[in-house]
Amino acid sequence: MERAAALMELVAKQVDPGAPGFWRDFLVGMLKPVAATAVVAMAVALSFSQRLGLEGEMLYAIARAFLQLSVIGFVLQFIFTQKNALWILLAYLFMVTIAGYTAGQRAKQVPRGKYIACVSILVGTAITMFLLVVLNVFPFTPRYIIPVAGMMVGNAMTVTGVTMKKLREDVKIQRNLVETALALGATPRQATLQQVKRSLVIALSPVIDNAKTVGLIALPGAMTGLIMGGASPLEAIQLQIVVMNMLMGASTVSSILSTYLCWPAFFTKAFQLEEKVFVD
Repeated sequence: MERAAALMELVAKQVDPGAPGFWRDFLVGMLKPVAATAVVAMAVALSFSQRLGLEGEMLYAIARAFLQLSVIGFVLQFIFTQKNALWILLAYLFMVTIAGYTAGQRAKQVPRGKYIACVSILVGTAITMFLLVVLNVFPFTPRYIIPVAGMMVGNAMTVTGVTMKKLREDVKIQRNLVETALALGATPRQATLQQVKRSLVIALSPVIDNAKTVGLIALPGAMTGLIMGGASPLEAIQLQIVVMNMLMGASTVSSILSTYLCWPAFFTKAFQLEEKVFVD
């Protein structure tokens, strides 16, 4: 893993915008991504032939991804050269804010959904990152923390959004059971315990399944990147194991926290279901 880290540092030194020939090499390097759009043209053609109506959305998505990745590449290059830890914090909070907004949009019928998603993602990823730094798994530098945080935030965003959306749907479908439990003296948390468990199981199952099949079905991005960059497969595996562990931890904390923040919004102060929350 140390050699893999050294390889990452070496690659970083080779992409200095101030270095001679950097822009020429950059433009030459962009020829491959441009050439790879041929497979997008194939997808667009198939969509058109099948009358799916997705051609415009496909082209927009690819153009947006190209622009976003190009911009973020230069932004990260700038941040990686800074010594101030404030840049790490700003980049991390930016990612959490975007992720919280996106997850909140998925569960837009949950009151204060964006706020709940932001807090859940922030706490889940921050705790996981803190443990990794304290245990000296990763050094606290932009080059390590920002990419690692990005993977955790992205995964926590997906899990949190699904958890919140599924929890509301299950409470709505099984509201008779919930109201019966409340009438018998159960607290809101007790009355929705089964719905909470179901939403968590559904949201976390892809993360768990991915951990079970990692390396058997597909080689994950971090591992593939290191291997293509010249690291040995054994060194790439070491890093990937760390990545899978941190994704599992961050996703679990974020999803569970989101349920604790969600359910109070589903009930009135008199411990009755809030009608407006469950109106489509």
